[in-house]
Amino acid sequence: MKQDSTQPPVHELFRGHVHPPAGKDEQSVPLHSPFHFLRLSGQAPVLIFCDHASRHVPQALSGLGLKGDDLLRHIAWDIGVKDVAGPLSRLLDAPTLLAGFSRLVIDPNRHLASRGSIPEISDESSVPGNQNLDEAEREQRIQAFFKPYHAAVARLIEAQMAKGVRPLLVFLHSFTPVIGGAQRPWEVGVLWNEDDRLARPVIEAFRSLGYNVGENEPYSGASPEDYSLHKHGEGRGLAPVLLEIRQDLIDNREGAEQWARIIAQALNPLVAQADHLQSGSDRSRLETPLKA
Repeated sequence: MKQDSTQPPVHELFRGHVHPPAGKDEQSVPLHSPFHFLRLSGQAPVLIFCDHASRHVPQALSGLGLKGDDLLRHIAWDIGVKDVAGPLSRLLDAPTLLAGFSRLVIDPNRHLASRGSIPEISDESSVPGNQNLDEAEREQRIQAFFKPYHAAVARLIEAQMAKGVRPLLVFLHSFTPVIGGAQRPWEVGVLWNEDDRLARPVIEAFRSLGYNVGENEPYSGASPEDYSLHKHGEGRGLAPVLLEIRQDLIDNREGAEQWARIIAQALNPLVAQADHLQSGSDRSRLETPLKA
């Protein structure tokens, strides 16, 4: 594909939303906008997306009626992923998008018709500020957060494709080590829906490094509630993968940086083969059926 001569430089597409200012430590800059970017000048044919990077709740929503500690829990964000995303973006030289609002405000990785889109209850915790919302209140959150974030996802992908790059898409998440009293043994989960072009070699790469990998565990990428991987990856015929890292491994800076290096070690050889991976079937058949 030839580059579209009418397409402005990628930095110009997101004027005012690049995070952080040049020379600053992106790990320390607060996320108070619908979306932020790292390393827009990155040259690797891979994009990283963090749907649940922030626990920020706008002041007007009064903390959604939750206690302060609740907004530190996994119900508000994916603990550790922002601190993984920064060094991983540098190691891969990959443009990266971070959501700047809590998943409790509106979840960017849930279809708008899903009950989890604006959850009234999350992991047995009531969310008072999400109860009894009228359509106008829901629409306000959709317009202020959900749509701007996904428009940014789409525009970043389209900017790369306008340069002749069909990027691999990596969606970065984290999961709790225990839920409902059940231990989760996997160190990293690799999720996909119908297209496993990237997921299968990523699983093999992690296992070759000695890690306990969940195949569509602890969640399934085939969930009909999920949005981002389906919409932006498989919906465009680009090879996607969703990575879930166990939160106790990345809940401090040292652990997050270590897992950034581990993920980069697994992904770097695959990024070098991006054209080959993208040339496969857009809907590859799975070796085993997905869980419901």
